[in-house]
Amino acid sequence: MNNRCHMAKIKFLFLSILISLPHTLFPAEKPTFILISFDGFRWDYTERGLTPNLDFMAQNGVKASSLKPTYPSKTFPNHLSIVTGMHTENHGIIYNDINDPFSGKEYRIGSDPANRDSRWYQGEAIWETLRRQGVRTASYFWPGSEIEMAERHPDIFEHYDHNLPYETRIDGVIEWLQLPVGTRPDFITLYFHETDSYGHGFGPASPQINRAIARLDLMLGRLFTGLKKIDQFEQTNIVVVSDHGMTAIGEKRVVRVDKFLADEKYEVMGYGPMIGIRPVESRIEQVYHNLKKQEFHFKVYKREDVPIWFHYSNHPFIPPLILIAEMGWTLTTEPVRNMGKGNHGYDNHHLDMHAVFHAMGPAFKKGYTTGTLNNIDIYPLICRIFEVMPRQNIDGRLDRIGFILKEEN
Repeated sequence: MNNRCHMAKIKFLFLSILISLPHTLFPAEKPTFILISFDGFRWDYTERGLTPNLDFMAQNGVKASSLKPTYPSKTFPNHLSIVTGMHTENHGIIYNDINDPFSGKEYRIGSDPANRDSRWYQGEAIWETLRRQGVRTASYFWPGSEIEMAERHPDIFEHYDHNLPYETRIDGVIEWLQLPVGTRPDFITLYFHETDSYGHGFGPASPQINRAIARLDLMLGRLFTGLKKIDQFEQTNIVVVSDHGMTAIGEKRVVRVDKFLADEKYEVMGYGPMIGIRPVESRIEQVYHNLKKQEFHFKVYKREDVPIWFHYSNHPFIPPLILIAEMGWTLTTEPVRNMGKGNHGYDNHHLDMHAVFHAMGPAFKKGYTTGTLNNIDIYPLICRIFEVMPRQNIDGRLDRIGFILKEEN
């Protein structure tokens, strides 16, 4: 009898300890999270009366006035900043096209297999962080998701196909969410290029961009419908972001930088809103002074003197001289052909470069509007929702964005 009482006390004590332990040690069913990128979707595109599904998200979730990109406000750098929580100088994808001056290797925007080399990606993407801590991940396209090292890409991913129908991408996500427990992903990325393509080609005020805006919103509605059909709509957290905005450009606002570099030997990184110049090392100082005398609709900086608010000095692949154009101006070292009517990559503090942020789901407040958010803060936000430990070397901060989450009772 005494032995039974003793065992009962031990059992009671054990249960008391279990109850008092943090609930994260015994995780409940993981939340479903879909991160969607509308490439080049400027912050104010939702004000044109063309986005009923994004409006629905704003009414039933969180809408930010805008989402500030990192510098330069280009596609690959900002997609990596969103998923790593790091400025471009820290995650390593410093531009859409990169030259490694030490090895001579090149990184080029697109689906080039050379881009899958893990050496380019110095930040840990959110799918890596989640995978290490027991969360299943998947990607229907996102820069960096095709990285060659098995432990560094999502559990499930597709190689980028620019022409794959949007409907196929959405249907693929719905199929993933119907996989058996243990294989179905909890975190998914989804990418659409429409507004970037038409923004470049026709400009941000064109009828063509309006049609692109409406089409992407229609695709969002298709995702909603698919989630409802599999009874996953109410329990899914959906976040729609863009990587940058767009501004109008024109052929009369072009600076031919090569005219200031006659007889110099140099390499060039980039085109348009910002270019990097790598002269012969012994000529850096002289080239800098020559360019400084020609400043008109652009500013030239030595790498170490780029204004601190750009966070664009501390990576060895950044060329020694950086030229930053005024809004709407184009820098080039060769004749301009088919430059289009819109571009991005300019000062990331300028509103034309700002992106969109909408969030809806059980983790988020409802009908909540906030000011500008930083895209580097999305990574720690996702870590908080999944209750995993973020990397400690990130630039993002939960205290700048965590207030959009639903308050726990």
